[in-house]
Amino acid sequence: MHMADALISPAVGGAMFAATAGVYTYSVRKIKTELDNKKIPLMGVMGAFVFAAQMINFSIPGTGSSGHIGGGLLLSIILGPYAAFLTMASILLIQALFFADGGLLAYGANVFNLGFYTCFIAYPLIYKFLTRSNDSTKRIFIASTAAALFGLQAGAFSIVIETLLSGRSELPFTTFLLLMQPIHLVIGIVEGLLTGAVISFVLKASPEVIEKAEKGEALGSISVKKVFVSTIIAIFLIGGIFSWFASSNPDGLEWSISKVTGQTELKTEDSIYSELSQLQSKVAVFPDYSFKESKETQKEDKNLTEITPSIVNVGTSISGILGGIVTLIIAGGTGVIISIFKNKKEKMPTS
Repeated sequence: MHMADALISPAVGGAMFAATAGVYTYSVRKIKTELDNKKIPLMGVMGAFVFAAQMINFSIPGTGSSGHIGGGLLLSIILGPYAAFLTMASILLIQALFFADGGLLAYGANVFNLGFYTCFIAYPLIYKFLTRSNDSTKRIFIASTAAALFGLQAGAFSIVIETLLSGRSELPFTTFLLLMQPIHLVIGIVEGLLTGAVISFVLKASPEVIEKAEKGEALGSISVKKVFVSTIIAIFLIGGIFSWFASSNPDGLEWSISKVTGQTELKTEDSIYSELSQLQSKVAVFPDYSFKESKETQKEDKNLTEITPSIVNVGTSISGILGGIVTLIIAGGTGVIISIFKNKKEKMPTS
C-alpha cells in the first residue's frame, strides 16, 4: 500500500503530511513516559524486522496479485502505539528515500494509512479488547487477524478517498473501491496470521515485553535479549535470503490500478511530480530493492528471473540487510533523540 506521488494531488499530499506530523508530535510527547534504554534498541530492531518483512511479497492465488504485511499492528503490540507509529514513520522514510518505494509527496499519506489505523484504532480497540481477559494462542490469532483486517481495510479505503479528493478521474470511486477492499481483505488475513505467530513466540520468550507495552510502561529491568537476538537473526534471514523468493506480481494497490487503467502506475505531467521523481532517483541507492541498472540490463535480468526464479539476487540481499541496518539506526536514533530532550527537560530548573 505504498502510494506513488502520481496518485495524490499536492493539496491532499500536504494535508496528509500535516495530519501525520500532528500524530507524530503527539506520539513524541506521549512516549516520553515509557521510553528507556531498553525500549530504544527494541524500536530499532523491530523497525528493521518490519522493513525486511515488507520486502516479502506473497502471491495471492487466482488473482495475479501479491501482498506484504504492513507491520503497524505487530509494532504496536510489542512497542506500544506511540513508539510503533514513530518506528513506522522511520521505516517508510527510508523506503521512500533509499529504495524509491512510495512517493515523497505521498509520504505523509503512506505513514497515516499504514500507521494511524493500526496503532491507534486496531491495536487498542480491537486487539487489546479481544485479548484483555484471555491471551491464549487461539485468542491471539483471532485478535491479530481481526485487528489486521480492520487496519488494512481502513488503510485501503483511505487510499481510495485520497485519490478521489485528488481528482484522479482515471480511478472511478466505486470501481476502485470494489477492487481495493477485497484484495486487501485477503492480505489482511495473511498479515493477521503472521502477526499472531510472531506474538506467540514473543509471549513465550519474554511475555513482560508485551505486558509493559500494553500498560504503556518502561521496560525497566526486563530482559529483551531473547527477543533482540532472535529478531536480528530473522532480519538477516528474511532480508538476505528469503527476499529472493518474493513474488514479482504487483501488490494489491498496483493490481487494483492496473485492473482499472491497464497499467500499474498513473502518468502525470505536472512539474512538481517530475522534480520529486528526479530527486528520488538521485537519492535512491537501491531503487526497487536492487542495483541501479540500465534499461537493457533490467530487461535481461527480468527475462533471466522468469526462467530461473530462485536465482540468487545479490542486489536484493544487500538491500534487505543494508535497509534493515539503516532502519535500526534511524528508528533507534529517534528514540535516542527523544530520550536526550526528555532528560534535558527534566534537569532544567523550575522557577
